[in-house]
Order: sequence, then C-alpha cells, then structure tokens
Amino acid sequence: MKKLVVLSALVLIISSFAKKNITWVAIGDSITYLNDHANETGNRITKGYMTRVTDKLGNIHFINQGHNGWTASRIADNIEKLGLVKADVYSVFLGTNDWWHSNKLGSFADYQNNTGSGTLYGAFRIIINKLRSLNPDAKIILITPMQRSDFVYINNPKNNAYGSYKEKDGQSLEQFANAVDSIADFEHFKCADLYHKKGMEVEQLVKYKRLKDPQTGAYTNYTYPAYTNIPFNPETDEYPYPLDAIDVTYDGLHPSDKGYEIIAKMLIRIMKKY
Repeated sequence: MKKLVVLSALVLIISSFAKKNITWVAIGDSITYLNDHANETGNRITKGYMTRVTDKLGNIHFINQGHNGWTASRIADNIEKLGLVKADVYSVFLGTNDWWHSNKLGSFADYQNNTGSGTLYGAFRIIINKLRSLNPDAKIILITPMQRSDFVYINNPKNNAYGSYKEKDGQSLEQFANAVDSIADFEHFKCADLYHKKGMEVEQLVKYKRLKDPQTGAYTNYTYPAYTNIPFNPETDEYPYPLDAIDVTYDGLHPSDKGYEIIAKMLIRIMKKY
C-alpha cells in the first residue's frame, strides 16, 4: 500500500512539471510560408523558424498561416476566410509587403479607432480583434519586419526590389517596424524586433551581390553599399546571389538557415515560458 501511495505521489509530481501541449498559429507572408516549402527556395533552406522553434520546444505544435506575398491589409480583408482556429499562441509577422506595395502606414489612431484595413495600423487592429475573438486568453506575439537588401527572386529574376536602405514612396520600412512594436507595447504583447536585431542589419543580409562592372562588363562581387549603385538586368545577367553570397538571407529578402535560426532563438526565449 505504501508503494502505491509513493508511486501515485511521484506521478502527481511529474505531471505538475510536465508542460502542456500548446497550439501555435503563425500568421505571416512568404517568410512564414516558406517554412513548409523549402523547394521554392531552390532548396537553399532546410527548415524555417516555426520548425526550429518546435524542434527545441517539443510541447508546441504549429499551424502555418503564411501567405506568399500577402500584406497585413490583405490578411485583414480575408480574415474570415483563412480558416483560423482557436490556439494557445498566435504570432503575427507582417509588414514588409505593405511597405513595398506602398500601402499606407497610417497612425496609431487608426489602430485605436479601428478605422479599417486601409492602413497598417488599422489592418493590425482587425487581425488582433479576430485572434481575441478566437481565444481571449491566447498569447499574442508580434514580429517586426526585418531589414531588406536588394531582393531578386530565385525562380524569376524579373521579380526584384531594392532594399530598405531607402524609402519607398516617402515611407521607410523602419516606420512599419516601429508601428508593429508600438502596437505590441500598447497591448503588452511580446515583440520580436527583427528590424533592430544586431546581426540582421542590411550589411549582414548578403555577403555580396555579383554584378557586371558597368565599365568592363566583367562580373564582380560588390558588397554593400557599393552594389546599390550597380544596375542588374534580369534579362541578360546571371542570378546575382550564388551560394557563396548567402548570409542572413539567401536572396536579399528571405532568411537563410542562419536567418531563420536567429528568428527562432528570439521566439524560443519568449515561448519557452508558456
């Protein structure tokens, strides 16, 4: 009888320390989407940030709600069509496409007054309202956009964009990152601020960009900021980021394994407490 009592007590003690299973819905754009689509990166990544988090925190299980190329405004407009489910944790990683597509940033009043999806602030209010309706007790993590170098899509070089080192239509990407951070601060959410993360500055995103020297036509490896003034012609030039150019990103925008590992470590520090 004593053995049975001791065994029961041990089971209760072990159970009290065992972490409960947690469902995590990760909402985002292509950086989130690619977690489960490494083949679309030319197999330049092995796994994204969600898989890396759950590899370390075995009690967490993720649902990928990454949508390739989507903005926060588009997510907000389609919020009832995405099939979002009740979860213990939600993360929202959006904003870079809003900046590039010149969507309006708006002001914090757009968030406070729920003015609609026409601004980043308003779109985030719609998204967060939906998450709270699914589970008022859920943990919500906001992730700021990361800095960008010159993006060249590996599967179609005609799809390219300059980096966040200059404004797009009078708006900086840093403003969008600061907006996300301000919402997190107001709501007392945890925020993974990638934009200001040491080691993820534009200088670290790629080692170089391989371009034709305008004077000689010879391919040359240009580092930042020199490559920002050298033209790239997707019709005639070779892909400018060979494997050796990969650093925090593999194409100037999307994280490499190194970049995804940095993101995952930031999230692990937050989520290991859940």
